[in-house]
Amino acid sequence: MISNQIIKSSIEKLKEITKIDFSVRSTDGSVVASTRSEEDVDDDTVRQFAISPADSQEVQGHHFFKVMGEEGATEYVLIARGAGEDVHMIGRICVSQLQDLIMAYRERYDKTNFIQNLLLDNLLLVDIYNRAKKLRIAAEKNRIVFIVETRHEKDTESMEVLRNMFSDDEGNFITEVDEKSIILVQELENPDDDYDVVEQTANMIRDTLNTEAMTDVRIAAGTIIHDISQVSRSYKEARMALNVGKIFYSAERVHMYNKLGIGRLIYQLPESLCRMFIKEVFTKQQPDTFDDETLQTINMFFENNLNVSETARQLFVHRNTLVYRLEKLYKSTGLDIRRFDDALTFKIALMVENYLHYLDGNQV
Repeated sequence: MISNQIIKSSIEKLKEITKIDFSVRSTDGSVVASTRSEEDVDDDTVRQFAISPADSQEVQGHHFFKVMGEEGATEYVLIARGAGEDVHMIGRICVSQLQDLIMAYRERYDKTNFIQNLLLDNLLLVDIYNRAKKLRIAAEKNRIVFIVETRHEKDTESMEVLRNMFSDDEGNFITEVDEKSIILVQELENPDDDYDVVEQTANMIRDTLNTEAMTDVRIAAGTIIHDISQVSRSYKEARMALNVGKIFYSAERVHMYNKLGIGRLIYQLPESLCRMFIKEVFTKQQPDTFDDETLQTINMFFENNLNVSETARQLFVHRNTLVYRLEKLYKSTGLDIRRFDDALTFKIALMVENYLHYLDGNQV
């Protein structure tokens, strides 16, 4: 719904132009907004006018007007202070502006409510198309859902930056479904836009929020959909991409559903199977007992594609020192990560271990 502050701002701007005082009252007579500090029309007079058949009327030397909402119902009563044709004409202009504002804000609210229910899969298929048609939302358009996870709850500054980046007029929708996530449903302008373009958009969002809102966000994207009824699917995919990204690729800030790799597979495995796999691989030493130096050595070795010389250089240690560390790891785990098969097993096992830590931390 339109806020009282918006109404007050609107009538104050009209007063600056016309030099006429305005008051907007609810149908029960209470003051919604006014350009005067004191009211000289009692509540009962406003109530009587609100239930009368007249759209406008001169009462007590002021012009009264009904501001209509949906289905012809009286939403507010506008009082333009003063008599004469000029005041009446200006009052009509003010009524027209207020009614346009009410309709615009109601349509925006209705669209937001529709998109939120669409994301959460709360609508029947027939309702989706009927409401989309009523709200003038194209059903068949290429769209994609982004989740922007912010550091702070209710990050209004980031929300405003995103609204400036992605206009509603271009078929984009920005909303929230929880305290720390902003949802962007973007309509792709070019039918040929692919996932490279989507990833570029995600990086642009991250860079812009970092610069303008001074916040570091994590962004996930679902798959490109072609029908309004598939928005929920893209949202669920983006949510999975966000969770998988945080578990397995925490150093990255942009997570694409189509690039989750083996993390997607592990995320969907039963917990019991994961725990069985860890016990099978690490028969001697469990990975959560590795010290920081060992973990750093392992991660650097994987990053350098099992290249001993390059890993030693980046760790600032002698090659023989690195070989000694790898031999020590082999003795404690039974896995020689200089061999491709053992390295693959070890890498997957570490990812599974991260997933189990995530499950343990999220169990109620």
